[in-house]
Amino acid sequence: MAETVYFENVAIGDDIPVLTKGPMTTAHIVRWSAAMENWHKIHYDWRYATEHDGLPDVLINGSWKQHVLAQVLSDWAGETGWLWKMNFQYRGMNIPGDTLFAWGRITGKNQRGNYGVIELEIGLKDQNGKEGSPGTATVVLPLRGGPAVPYPFDPAALN
Repeated sequence: MAETVYFENVAIGDDIPVLTKGPMTTAHIVRWSAAMENWHKIHYDWRYATEHDGLPDVLINGSWKQHVLAQVLSDWAGETGWLWKMNFQYRGMNIPGDTLFAWGRITGKNQRGNYGVIELEIGLKDQNGKEGSPGTATVVLPLRGGPAVPYPFDPAALN
């Protein structure tokens, strides 16, 4: 089990641990598509993706990217924190062979009521350092000696 991350132990400018995925394969992409029941051919049919749509290969699913960003934040916050909000954009395509790195950097923090609210810049970079999914997130952490962040978290508790 991961060590508890307390509000007092993080600082603006800190990076959270990077989550690495890949190198991705077509099998990874097809399995995710099947699990999500996303049957768009750009995720499994190479000929359709490349010849019909002019893409470089089949594409990694946007919902998978969303999952990875949520995972890096949830893994960091641990069982005592709560991923409250997350916003990001799809600005780049990823294909089989890519390795993706989910990252986060603390950009703000404030105490609200009995909890700590952490603002982060987040994203997914490929093996070449190209950012393809920039965004922001808000995570709620416990205060040292304070109450646990409730599950499920109710934002009204921040008043």
